[in-house]
Amino acid sequence: MENAPTDRIEEQVRSAFPEGAIERVQVLTYGEDPAVEPGETAVRVFISRAGRPEGEEADKEIVKAFGQANRGAVERLRDELPSIGWIDFRPDVQDESARSGGPFRMGPFIRIRGRGRPVPPDEQPDQLTPVMTRLGATDLATVDTLIAAGIANSRAEVLRWAVGRIRENPAYTQLQDRVHEINELKARF
Repeated sequence: MENAPTDRIEEQVRSAFPEGAIERVQVLTYGEDPAVEPGETAVRVFISRAGRPEGEEADKEIVKAFGQANRGAVERLRDELPSIGWIDFRPDVQDESARSGGPFRMGPFIRIRGRGRPVPPDEQPDQLTPVMTRLGATDLATVDTLIAAGIANSRAEVLRWAVGRIRENPAYTQLQDRVHEINELKARF
């Protein structure tokens, strides 16, 4: 069964670029890719190789040339699709077996963040430090359950929420005091 919103997003992405510039578009929802969070929609755009070979250097050149030639279209697309969490632009793979099954081949790509969820005033991007973590299936399911329950809007927000709960625990203050004492002792050496 076709999904009308997904089809509209794909058509909007295709129409933003000159004919032949992109090979295919994947509209991803939660559960279709581990990088897509609950309630989020993401887009992966595969750039045409136009007869160029595969390989890391060729891929870098394809991504760079696409980014330079389509900078305005990429920015307009982000503005036109405010509900999209992110859009990746990457070279298409020629080998059909690489398109399905197995882990997704990373390589060079351009990722733009959508305008998506509003950021609370005390969590503006310039006030936050990015931290990357890897979670196993059980931990990821826990994080996604908290999002589905409305505790947080994103995986990053869940982790900030969890750290905040730790900070609220009276034992944390004692732990901070001990760390301060240890640091003072280290300084004496």
